[in-house]
Amino acid sequence: MKLGIVGLPNVGKSTLFNSLTNAGALAANYPFATIDPNVGIVAVPDKRLKLLGDLYNSKKVTPATIEFVDIAGLVKGASKGEGLGNQFLANIRETDAIVHVVRCFEDPNVVHVDGSVDPARDIETINLELIFADLEVLERRIAKVAKLARMDKSAAKELEILERIKATLEENKMASELEVDNDDDRAFINGLDLLTWKPVIYAANVKDDDLADDGASNKYVAAVRDLASKSGSEVFVISAQIEAEISELDDDEKAEFLESLGLSESGLDKLIAASYRTLGLMSFLTSGEDETRAWTIKIGTKAPQAAGKIHTDFERGFIKAEVINYEDLLREGSLSAAKEKGLVRMEGKEYVVQDGDVILFRFNV
Repeated sequence: MKLGIVGLPNVGKSTLFNSLTNAGALAANYPFATIDPNVGIVAVPDKRLKLLGDLYNSKKVTPATIEFVDIAGLVKGASKGEGLGNQFLANIRETDAIVHVVRCFEDPNVVHVDGSVDPARDIETINLELIFADLEVLERRIAKVAKLARMDKSAAKELEILERIKATLEENKMASELEVDNDDDRAFINGLDLLTWKPVIYAANVKDDDLADDGASNKYVAAVRDLASKSGSEVFVISAQIEAEISELDDDEKAEFLESLGLSESGLDKLIAASYRTLGLMSFLTSGEDETRAWTIKIGTKAPQAAGKIHTDFERGFIKAEVINYEDLLREGSLSAAKEKGLVRMEGKEYVVQDGDVILFRFNV
């Protein structure tokens, strides 16, 4: 999973990126502190892995990962070359979703690029820049396809879809607001890598005082939630500053620190949960002496395609999947004990993998 982080300058974007990835991106109280795209890879916290790794005495425990791409703060006119953001927009075209960091705190010591805190205006500014950037891409594509469309039916169909998306963007709407009923059309649009087609997760960045009640008493967070509800987007409340402090602690200290703040999970935990929900993802597990590992797949994936995540040969030569729920396996203490109680199932090609399944694939190539 790959997530692109966007936002205006000085909203806490790079501080958040640093704390999530410990990648050391430059963070400073002035616009354009981030002048190169930063990429960081983060392990997805999963308590099941350690428990299974201990059970099997695995030599290696490998979590699922998320790749974060942080780009320079966008400003009005970024798509036309203002500021430094536009040159990095290409870096988030291949991401699965966009994390839009929105400033929801007052602080006279942190300059706001537009002079005041206004989440609705700030979100609109970023959205318009993404729209303008996509219009540029579409216009080039339309010019190319239009020549072919006179003689080619498939090109004519492609042109029709492109024109519909362009008309939507010209109304200052995101491409994701376009109604698409046909799976083939949806697949075609997916392939365009449009920024405005990607799902958005809003990170409402607040002062630590607003974390305990999840921003319920913060008027700026309320504004973000109101806007997000119209597009069905997820919102999570975070303090980039607190995340920066958490990132310096070990697991035990982290748990104590969160408890002292009245929190049950970190901002990273919230973001990962929101990302999995937004993208319809889940994890199945494999475990043995050599390695215990989490594999991220789409909800609804069948056994052969899940096997293909491990290796294409596994999908090509799929025979059966030996499946047990991780809770059953941990409770029984071994696979052989679970088998004696009939808790291990042999599943075929039509089996839909469930979150937390521990699977051994049988294949022949």
